[in-house]
Amino acid sequence: MGILSLHRFFYPNSVAVVGASRNPESVGYAILRNLIEGHFTGVIYPVNPKARALLGIKAYPNISSIPDEIDLAIIVVPNTIVPQVLEECVEVGVRSAVIISAGFKEIGPEGAKLEEEAVSIAKRGGLRIIGPNCLGIINTDPNIRMNATFSREMPLAGQTALISQSGAICVAALEYARQYRIGFSKVVSLGNKADVNEIDILEYLKDDPETKVILMYIEDLSHGRRFIESVRYITGEVGKPVIAIKAGRTPEGAGAASSHTGALASSDEVYDAIFNQSGVIRVETVEELFNYAKAFSTQPIPSGNRVAIISNAGGPAILATDAVVRCGLKLAPLSEETKKNLRAGLSPAASIKNPVDLVGDANHLRYQHALNHVLADENVDAAIIILTPQAMTTVDDIAKVVVDIAPKYKKPILTCFMGVSDISSAIDILESSKIPNYNFPEDAVRALAALYSYGEWLSRPRTSVRTFIVNREKAEEVIRRALAEGRKYMPDVEAFEVLKCYGFKTAEWIVAKNVDEAVEAAEKIGYPVVMKIASPDIVHKFDIGGVEIRLENPEEVKAAYSRIISNVKKNAPNARIWGVTVQEMVKNGVEVIFGVKRDPLFGPVIMFGLGGIYVEAYKDVSFRLAPIRELSAYHMIEEVRASQILKGYRGGKERDIDALAEGLMRLSQLSLEQPYISELDINPVIVFEKGKGFKAVDARIVLREPREKNNK
Repeated sequence: MGILSLHRFFYPNSVAVVGASRNPESVGYAILRNLIEGHFTGVIYPVNPKARALLGIKAYPNISSIPDEIDLAIIVVPNTIVPQVLEECVEVGVRSAVIISAGFKEIGPEGAKLEEEAVSIAKRGGLRIIGPNCLGIINTDPNIRMNATFSREMPLAGQTALISQSGAICVAALEYARQYRIGFSKVVSLGNKADVNEIDILEYLKDDPETKVILMYIEDLSHGRRFIESVRYITGEVGKPVIAIKAGRTPEGAGAASSHTGALASSDEVYDAIFNQSGVIRVETVEELFNYAKAFSTQPIPSGNRVAIISNAGGPAILATDAVVRCGLKLAPLSEETKKNLRAGLSPAASIKNPVDLVGDANHLRYQHALNHVLADENVDAAIIILTPQAMTTVDDIAKVVVDIAPKYKKPILTCFMGVSDISSAIDILESSKIPNYNFPEDAVRALAALYSYGEWLSRPRTSVRTFIVNREKAEEVIRRALAEGRKYMPDVEAFEVLKCYGFKTAEWIVAKNVDEAVEAAEKIGYPVVMKIASPDIVHKFDIGGVEIRLENPEEVKAAYSRIISNVKKNAPNARIWGVTVQEMVKNGVEVIFGVKRDPLFGPVIMFGLGGIYVEAYKDVSFRLAPIRELSAYHMIEEVRASQILKGYRGGKERDIDALAEGLMRLSQLSLEQPYISELDINPVIVFEKGKGFKAVDARIVLREPREKNNK
């Protein structure tokens, strides 16, 4: 069943409320009342076996007794009765149902079993379900006007859609939106997502002419890669911004990880990666969610990041300036002509530099003069207008000036009229004319920065996923050999074999089984060398004295060999010893880390960051879900603070960023083609000067059981 099957949810000609009630305190009563008082344009059929009529509308004992075709069933009955109701819906040909009732998988195994039964019935009969355990759905389109929820009242009509997993958050959001005059096109409470999920709704809203902006409250995603593919198209090709708040920022499960990547790639980092790759704008609070929505639903995308600030008070202008810099925007350099024109029409006490300070006694004429000249300046991409009400301030007149001037310029204009009761009428003037107002300057700047960031996303180069010629079969052979021995850990000597199959350059190495072989290996590789214990049972070699570095001659190699073997036998007496790896000591480069962690829900997650032993302490890392596109590989590198060092910080040599980007793409391919890899660290990776590539110096792989399926 495709997206067209969702149309009946939002545009039904008839709705049956199964479980409608005469009790004003009940959910069934609230939903029926909302449909009636919201002036639903279709036909309403209350279903209650104990009532002849409800709220003046004839009631029916069950859905089978309704003489007409039903497009949508709203089900508000005890959870144990829901399967029976769904059976009736299937029998009479209902194709869409919203299950408001709770008591399903959210309460435990018994509820989960009941939910599975309900889904089975629905699938068998071609019935789509939203819910269970949800608030319901709303469509404010004047052609339908449907409030099929138990919220208090119908929200204002607008061009913003809201998708929420939490019914409680949905109610709170509706209350907040009404208070701040924010309208909606569609509102969907998903609940348990037994059938219809967030991707289904996003795909529907993609083509909805009434929706310009999509807001989301997310607790989890059903399919990470599908979400990326779908939302990437919506935000990029369709041009509808998606703004999301994600609940549950917890690093669960990181403590037991065997690799740096496993320790760092918590659930929240994975969601950050998903949002980055799909163009989702992530926010921290419900207030911020709607602050951004106001800007996106009313203002054009700025052509650049140069911002002009116009204010009648110095303090708020300074706060706005600081926020502009923190958010990655720039103060627009006003042209000399603009400054000359400003000087001619403003008070001698006014500041004509950006931020433009009109001083406290500024009236609407000064704002008008400043706005006209500042917005006409080609160096200005956007403007933030600040007002603090003072005794002589003509607040409403200033609001009217902003409203009159804004349409003349195709530039985003955000206002910050500071105050409450004494500016309420001015805010009404602004927001009724689609000029968003914010309580504080920082809020306005953050919203503007989000607009600019989205513009960058829209104009980004489109790149694809590269596929490299590799020796996949040989890599699989190495991995299966370890699994056949009952091992889940592959030390560096085996990890290097796998990496070389995928085109990675590694430090030269030889495994020595005795002192003489160690000296011979060192002579062949060339001094200085590094020596490391080779064992399938030792993960952290440094911790047990299993590593020696900067060995310059045969005597040092012999002594190091003895120390390593002695330390291992003392600190890991049960470890199997394959020998000691003699390895070239790679110099003259910057240490970074590559990593993979296979998320149980979303599949392999790729990591890049500052390398070495301090990676977990500094946490200077970035993440993406595989497969990664070429541009994503470069963005991963740019996002870490260490990227400044790679670019040649303070006279340093620029490093081979192109080689690193290719390495990340090769790692992405490896992670998808080798499903038994659970975690992989390549740390450190030594990256050389531009054009000279990099070498993997150490690596380890953690495997998962062969019986596990690679379902992601």
